[in-house]
Amino acid sequence: MKNHYETVFILTPVLSEAQVKEAVQKFKDLIVAQGGNIVHEEDWGMRKLAYPIQKKSTGFYTLLEFEAEPGVIATLETAYRRDERVIRFLTTRLDKYALAYAEKKRKKLEETSKEG
Repeated sequence: MKNHYETVFILTPVLSEAQVKEAVQKFKDLIVAQGGNIVHEEDWGMRKLAYPIQKKSTGFYTLLEFEAEPGVIATLETAYRRDERVIRFLTTRLDKYALAYAEKKRKKLEETSKEG
């Protein structure tokens, strides 16, 4: 049975835009290769960190919402740890309430993007 997950990872700020896109695509491809399904992706861009990590005060934030088997998470997090471009990551399983909230947030985001 596939669960719904949300993962946020922060990439080092020294990367170019092309390198950031390549890194994000690498993780998306990994999820899909493991039988997962990408539901939603948000690029939050460069943001200030709450505290310095590896002497860096900013980073490129990306959120991926996906469906996958529980075993995929271990593979994904191992890939995060092995990639020196990733300075932090967090993956959470969405329960039915978090899933409903995420869907509501997505619809609101789509409506605002159509208007603007």
